[in-house]
Amino acid sequence: MNKKVLVVDDSSTMRKIIKNVLIELGIYDEFITEAVDGVDALGKVKSNNFDLILTDWNMPKMNGLTLVQNLRQLPKSEHTPIVMITTEGCREEVVSALKSGVNNYIVKPFNAEVLRNKLEPMLNKI
Repeated sequence: MNKKVLVVDDSSTMRKIIKNVLIELGIYDEFITEAVDGVDALGKVKSNNFDLILTDWNMPKMNGLTLVQNLRQLPKSEHTPIVMITTEGCREEVVSALKSGVNNYIVKPFNAEVLRNKLEPMLNKI
């Protein structure tokens, strides 16, 4: 599957876990791009086109919520599906993320099956 996916997380371990699930779902490794924070991600989105963006909330330089708000202002990413993957699981955070434009929300810790179940339908639509 040649869908281009951006994985944004300041934890290299979390990026690796997410990347492994994406590969299991049929995304080719060379179509997965990693970013270490929101600033890094925003730069990569401005110079690339992505079919799906997965982002953490809590990151240095620019958090995931601010990243989502910025992405929704860019014509090239205003409709790109975004999934927030975070430890922030309170109702207020979920509502805030959804209002900012995320399409789905996954609370850490999660297992590969949860991630697979959330991502598979999204990948099949794009």
